[in-house]
Amino acid sequence: MRPRDIRLLVLIALVAIFAAWVAWPANPGIHLRIGQFEFSRSIDMLLGLDLRGGMSVLLEADLPEDQVIDADSMATARAIVESRVNALGVTEPVVQAAGARRIQVELPGIEDPETAIETLKGTGLLEWVDTGTEVLPPGTQIVTDFGLSDEERAALPEETVVYSTVMTGRNLRDATVEFDPQTGAPVIAFELDSEGARIFGEHTANNVNRILAIVLDKEILSSPRISGAIPDGRGVITGQFALEEARSLVTQLRYGALPIPLRVVDTRAVGPTLGQESVERSVRAGAVGLIVVFLFMLIYYRLPGALADVALVIYALVTLALFKLIPVTLTLPGIAGFLLSVGMAVDANILIFERMREELRQGRSLERAGEHGFRRAWTSILDSNLSTWLICLVLWMFGNSFGASMVKGFAITLALGVAVSMFTAVLVTRTFVRAVFALAGDKIRDKKWLLGV
Repeated sequence: MRPRDIRLLVLIALVAIFAAWVAWPANPGIHLRIGQFEFSRSIDMLLGLDLRGGMSVLLEADLPEDQVIDADSMATARAIVESRVNALGVTEPVVQAAGARRIQVELPGIEDPETAIETLKGTGLLEWVDTGTEVLPPGTQIVTDFGLSDEERAALPEETVVYSTVMTGRNLRDATVEFDPQTGAPVIAFELDSEGARIFGEHTANNVNRILAIVLDKEILSSPRISGAIPDGRGVITGQFALEEARSLVTQLRYGALPIPLRVVDTRAVGPTLGQESVERSVRAGAVGLIVVFLFMLIYYRLPGALADVALVIYALVTLALFKLIPVTLTLPGIAGFLLSVGMAVDANILIFERMREELRQGRSLERAGEHGFRRAWTSILDSNLSTWLICLVLWMFGNSFGASMVKGFAITLALGVAVSMFTAVLVTRTFVRAVFALAGDKIRDKKWLLGV
């Protein structure tokens, strides 16, 4: 055996061992500490909405159909929605544009769907409004002069009171949930930036004993009375908040107001039980498919088929390891893409072995037949895989443009699987064949049935 083949066998063994360790379900993760350097990384298989359970929400701009929506406004809305989703603590959420007017949001493992929806679609426009001496109860809808055009003002009924906005949430630096030390009820503590602190300080100093209402999305949250100047830009929003409601409001305030209002077009919930059943059925179907492929290769191609089966095991381990390391969020279409790539890997081996058969029938030696078989099959394998990658690119672009995350998942897992299949078919299987022919060539040269000829 040539030294180059020995080195390749050692490399393949190391890669297989590492991939098996990463793919192991109970993997503890990577935790390194060398002096001051510390690296910690969990290695888990990320499951998508259809496997883990959760909720999918389709949001649409709540504007007239004939009104043109600026692309930058939709991009800003998507970024704000993504920030709000991240604040919910959801693992591996998906937030992406779905056309020119819609945003697709996927929330795997979400436990409180109603609160999540309100957090996502709420415009989050915070205003401090001067209501004079009038105390408005919480929940009262009002009209303010912020963002109100002359045409809109003229169209209002005569009896409508338009209140003056002193400041908006644009000047908000931070907001957190705290608890009233006397009642224990949740309150929202806020801090303003320098400009907001100046405006707030001047207004409170000049309007002692007047009401400065705190308004969210044109709805009164509370109507505190100004008892004195507040120059430090800090305050508290009180109201009849439940804890989850307070947290949702804080999320909306901290991550900005949406530039355009959004409405929920469609929601789809997947229970964790259904997701677990999908995982179990997918694993069962995949195992049956792999066993059938292994048996076919072993029965039809005998010794080369057995070597290909070992290469396919390495292929599966490496692919699953890459899914966990990248990481790739696995969905049902993603599993389908992975299983299809297994077929592509088998197809490459079949092309190679058929070329080898032709060479052996023409009387060539085992070594020459193996080399010629791989060389003649390589062009077909490369052309086939390039075509598949091109299709995966088209599918990925389609899924990215129209919010079809499952199509993207299928494209990514298929493209990655095809790339690994080239490694296993061309390098792993070829090295195994060379090694076996070099070690046992004399014993199997005349046993044509063992070579499937």
